[in-house]
Amino acid sequence: MMPSIKFLRIIVVLSASLLFGCSDKSVDQAEFPPDKTAAVEVNGSDYSIEKGGYRWVRKKGLETETVTTDHASPNQMAEHLQPISVKSGQKVKVKIEDNPILNVFLWNQSGKEKEIKLEDDQITVPADKGTYIYEVLAEWKNGEISYTFVAEVQ
Repeated sequence: MMPSIKFLRIIVVLSASLLFGCSDKSVDQAEFPPDKTAAVEVNGSDYSIEKGGYRWVRKKGLETETVTTDHASPNQMAEHLQPISVKSGQKVKVKIEDNPILNVFLWNQSGKEKEIKLEDDQITVPADKGTYIYEVLAEWKNGEISYTFVAEVQ
């Protein structure tokens, strides 16, 4: 008894699906580590902020892949960053892709000075004129990135 053509086609399709479906090529083609866009908004204009060190983790089957980088500190990075001009007491909105948890820190030439209160993803710059270095630590489920920007209060 000869199997039908329809039955043979089903066997061929199922066999091909099993062969290609079981290959050990990663199904996860997403960029790793991901590159998240980040900016601050001042008076309706966006200014990109400098990416510093980061850490990302992802599971691949039974393995865990981790990428960690070391980078210059925010006060060292500030030496080559163009300051963003702001007015005394002005609000600056932090905009980072995929809505991470944000923590903002004020830095001085010696190091991290203090954490800055963040409300609705905005900080308020000081009333006193001067140059201020900010680190924005963005945390997602699988990683974190440190960003730096410099504000020049006029």
